[in-house]
Amino acid sequence: MGIMKYIKDEIQIIKERDPAIKTSMEVFLYPSFKAIIRYRIAHRLFINKHYFLARWYSQRTVRKTGIEIHPGATIGKGLFIDHGYGVVIGETAIVGDNVTLYQGVTLGGTGKEHGKRHPTIGNNVMVSAGAKIIGSFTVGENSKIGAGSVVLSEVPPNSTVVGVPGRVVKRDNIKIPSEEMDQVHFPDPVQKELSVLKNENVCLRNEIKKLYNRIDEMEEKTKSK
Repeated sequence: MGIMKYIKDEIQIIKERDPAIKTSMEVFLYPSFKAIIRYRIAHRLFINKHYFLARWYSQRTVRKTGIEIHPGATIGKGLFIDHGYGVVIGETAIVGDNVTLYQGVTLGGTGKEHGKRHPTIGNNVMVSAGAKIIGSFTVGENSKIGAGSVVLSEVPPNSTVVGVPGRVVKRDNIKIPSEEMDQVHFPDPVQKELSVLKNENVCLRNEIKKLYNRIDEMEEKTKSK
């Protein structure tokens, strides 16, 4: 009964968040659908201490889908993995409700340390294609991680993060990322810095021009004497 509920929930989630889908039957072809359902089974085996069976089943899932979710990871309701190839979720990762991950996302650890070594992802977070979140820290709820970003430290709730290393470029997001599904319209910190440098350059040139004019005036006064 539990698995049937998961299946119904996953069908509804994929239909809501993927505009390409036309019928419910298409969901059964999605690698992400297979990966998440299989993760639920492997996770049940893992928490019942059937570690070998859990890893064996999860590794079969990797070969079939290209999505690697460790059976020890804790994943809430409504996870949506779009396309999904190359997604990796580590053993001690915690993923909240209504999270969206795109292809190539890694929720990884920083080395061979023990205990909690993978990130915690809050509710309603969207992680864009190719982003890497590495280490034991929290990405706050309603946050967006830009494509290709490498996040190595805490992210406050309602934030937008871009860059390598990732840094917060916007706070207090209003829209919930899992509802708008927008990977494109992120602030550009490089463009912002270039704009600041351009404005400072213009100001500096104006000051130098004033200085030259002042020098010319002083030379004219000296000549007149």
